[in-house]
Amino acid sequence: MTTLDERHGEGARDGDEHRNDFALGPVEAYGPEHGLRPVVPLDQPGTALPRSLGSKAANLARAARAGLPVLPGFVIPDRAGGDTVALRRAWDDLSDNGAHPLVVRSSSPQEDTAESSLAGQFTSVLDVRGWAEFRTAVQTVLDSAHRPDGSTAPMAVLVQPMLAARVGGVMFGADPVAGRADRILVSAVRGGPDSLVSGAQAGTDYWLSGRGRLLRSESSRAPWTQAQANGGPLTRGQLFRLARLARRVRRVFGGPQDVEFGFDADGRLWLFQSRPITAMAARPARGARLLGPGPVAETLPEQLAPLEGDLWVAPMARGLAAALDIGGTAPRRLLRSLPVVTTVGGRAAADLRLLGAVPPRHRWLALLNPAPGARRLGAAWRVGRLVSSLPGLATDLAADVDRHLAEVPSPAELSAPALAAELRWTRRVLVSLHAQEALAGALLDEPPDSRTAAGAALTALAEARALGIPDDQVTATHPVTLALTAPSLRARGRLPEASAPSQVDGGHRPAIGPARPSAPTNEAPGPAGPSVPTSAAVAVRPTAHPANSRTSPPTPAPRTSPRPAASRTSPHPAAPLTSRASLTALPPREALRLRIRWVQELQVRLVHEVARRLGIPRERVGLLRWSELVAVLGGGAVPGDLHARVPRPESPPLPDAFRLADGHVVVAERGGDRGGGMRGVSAGRVVGTVWDGTGPRPTDAVLVVRTLDPALAPLLPGLTGLVAQTGSPLSHLAVLAREFGLPAVVGAADAVHRFPPGSRLTVDGTAGDVRLGDVS
Repeated sequence: MTTLDERHGEGARDGDEHRNDFALGPVEAYGPEHGLRPVVPLDQPGTALPRSLGSKAANLARAARAGLPVLPGFVIPDRAGGDTVALRRAWDDLSDNGAHPLVVRSSSPQEDTAESSLAGQFTSVLDVRGWAEFRTAVQTVLDSAHRPDGSTAPMAVLVQPMLAARVGGVMFGADPVAGRADRILVSAVRGGPDSLVSGAQAGTDYWLSGRGRLLRSESSRAPWTQAQANGGPLTRGQLFRLARLARRVRRVFGGPQDVEFGFDADGRLWLFQSRPITAMAARPARGARLLGPGPVAETLPEQLAPLEGDLWVAPMARGLAAALDIGGTAPRRLLRSLPVVTTVGGRAAADLRLLGAVPPRHRWLALLNPAPGARRLGAAWRVGRLVSSLPGLATDLAADVDRHLAEVPSPAELSAPALAAELRWTRRVLVSLHAQEALAGALLDEPPDSRTAAGAALTALAEARALGIPDDQVTATHPVTLALTAPSLRARGRLPEASAPSQVDGGHRPAIGPARPSAPTNEAPGPAGPSVPTSAAVAVRPTAHPANSRTSPPTPAPRTSPRPAASRTSPHPAAPLTSRASLTALPPREALRLRIRWVQELQVRLVHEVARRLGIPRERVGLLRWSELVAVLGGGAVPGDLHARVPRPESPPLPDAFRLADGHVVVAERGGDRGGGMRGVSAGRVVGTVWDGTGPRPTDAVLVVRTLDPALAPLLPGLTGLVAQTGSPLSHLAVLAREFGLPAVVGAADAVHRFPPGSRLTVDGTAGDVRLGDVS
């Protein structure tokens, strides 16, 4: 055998003369001519085929036949018997009658495979001298086949000359951490690679391009610039030769490999081991969309069943696409081909670039691109008129929704076609609600003293509990409290737990508990009467929308022509009529968001009625798809495989920003695209103690969360600050934080891990900055 450099005449040796050429001659086959030979030469044709020789030996034999620089040697196959004469002859020839040391290595079919490397699980013995020591080393390797679980792995033994490497290490033909196949990662130490792979010695790491250009390097002793000055273990010429070896190994084995290598005293490069990379990180395709839960997590924070996604995500995606098209902020071609909102593992995620939540990849190219300006110019006339008319449009839409909700009878009274018609209406109206809600948030200025639906819901909940109304009846008497829960087909949304009185400061923040009714309000109460009729389907009070007040937000009022009392749910007898005033000051966007939640609740009750009629448990009706549900209501049969469908396994929360690789693998985004950076959404600067919302609350608690979930609203009273990984200034909790004068920052990447509970934190909601410790 010869080295890689000699075969290709590349003159890549550091020395001029060859020394220690004892191992370059062929090794003969020993043992019987037929059957399983007790000793098989590594360079024999067909050595890579028998399973009894193990993966390590088979891979080296394949590399040797392809002309790669592999040391000669022989293999003792698994269960080869005890032909001592043949083994002694092989040992004599390879070690020159004991004059040169050998290395005795494991070679099991269970190691060095594409599925598992089992790196370090079996034994190898280095620097073996003499026949007796060689026999002992072989037995040591065979004994390592006994696994801790009591099983015994098949084991062959690979024997090669012991090479005193001047520099050795490990090379990956791809970057397994970043998932980049166009990168090569090398880690090297002085001496052989064994001290590196065993962890006894830390190496110097080199990142190379596919052609061998040094991109960066890191040393355990010094940073990159000093590692070069201090003379790292590898020269640039050696790195270039390693990159060439990585490319050749990739061609031989059909993919990037995990390679152990060494340079001998003459500068020759040797391949000690080659195996597939078993833990290659997924990498998204070029141009994969940047997704994130932030813009939609506050509306749909939980994992969704298939039918829930069809009912709530699909209309949201269509509505947001319509809003983006009207505003001219995204190409119509993309809006038609890509959903603005989708589901990943059952969790809602939005296209961050389409929504403008992150800056463009190339800012200067974006300035030169005439298309966005042309789109905005074409949409300017629409937007200009829309700003003045949008409050009235929102009022009319809310009035239409309220009127329809008030007229919907109990789902039990509806026929199957009527149920289907109501469900179709809910999906259509959700598209309009989402579109107008997005436009209102983008185009309308928020009044400085504006209220949120969540704030009104907190007041209503405190009022209801003060009157002793059970939680399971609160949504019927105070439907605004639905703003505190997320929609779900599987379980009733739980209202927030009571807050301790000590957590309320200033007396003007609503406490959630029976001991503290809501503080008096200066708003005028709504019309009073002996009874307030509600919709039997969703228990929503209709609201009056005067024709001469198109720019005013919706104002609740009782319906004057109630349906028969037997067909509806009456309010709790203690329900105060003044609770209707909690909706009077909602700006258009908040009023629309509240209607979205009411329509979603109507969908839940309609679907539950369908499940009751079909005899399907509530927890399984969500496994249907929208088309199947419509077909069933049209007289079709329930899908035959519904009983066999399995709910999605619980998936972890999505990263703040991510892309999808093959197989819908989520790959978190690194670098500057993490949600557009931190932003202050409520002014002020405070120092407090990190709290994650569980366990005892510190007196100066700074709540650190993933998303601005509206269910967190009851925790805001008494907080010192608020930090979220995702969110926007227009979210429920952001507006509520401004109501409370609570400094808040969103877009703090990986905040729940970077800021552990109990640590001190400085939150600057004015500058949009969060730092560990007290920096005042």
